Amino acid sequence: MKKNLARIALIVVAAAVPVHAAAKAPLEGKWANPHRSVIVNVSRCGDGYCGTVGWANGNNRDKGVTPGTRVLSDLRPQGDGTYRGRAYDPKRGMGGAATVHQAGPNVMIVKGCAVMGLFCKEQRWTRVS
Repeated sequence: MKKNLARIALIVVAAAVPVHAAAKAPLEGKWANPHRSVIVNVSRCGDGYCGTVGWANGNNRDKGVTPGTRVLSDLRPQGDGTYRGRAYDPKRGMGGAATVHQAGPNVMIVKGCAVMGLFCKEQRWTRVS
């Protein structure tokens, strides 16, 4: 009985380790929005992280989403793969609070809220490099 419990405990611990490790993957890199129409370069920026548009398709460029535009700033780790900072939507010319959560080494959920948190938008970005 003790051997079976020990095996079960070992399996549970082994299964939990990769999930926890995946959340600790570096935030830095190139990330694409859901339609792959914008690629954001996330890198260290002072004490936090920033995201700058590296590439945008023609439709987005026409709407003001141009390479070099900073869309995420001052992202600071909160623990458990979550970062908080600021977001800017160049299409609407609005900025507000941002929450970024890494759902795995190649997926992050980006949520930006404006007007005292009344208007929020969430997207699932995937790593492209």
